[in-house]
Amino acid sequence: MQAPQFQLKEMSSGVEWSLEQLKGKPVLLTFWASWCPDSSADLVQKNRFYEQMNVDSPLQFVTINVTGRERREEDPEMYVENNNYRFPVLQDEGVDTYRRYKCEGVPSTFIIDEQGDIVAQYGDKASFIDIMQSLQKVNSI
Repeated sequence: MQAPQFQLKEMSSGVEWSLEQLKGKPVLLTFWASWCPDSSADLVQKNRFYEQMNVDSPLQFVTINVTGRERREEDPEMYVENNNYRFPVLQDEGVDTYRRYKCEGVPSTFIIDEQGDIVAQYGDKASFIDIMQSLQKVNSI
């Protein structure tokens, strides 16, 4: 299945990102919300992975904060800063991209191959190890 296209702004810089610009590279994409304990546990492990990624790796690691699932009292930018997350964080337009990917909860993770096809999809109860093993499908680690 072809991954739905998106064009979203990066949280800290405001720079626009699109899935189209990542075509030709495998992508690890995770949707999250700051209030969610499962998202928090997932992002801690993924941040460690991101920090250890080889700079020459073709893998693109991107996360999308589902702004439409955030609670009023939460500040996703402060959450990212407080946790020292280094990976790129895009901001969904409400829940538009989240819905186009047919997510059923946060976190939701997708592995997209070089042609833009979804080769694996994981919901909020997926283990980090299972997700990492699926990266072999795109020969990125």
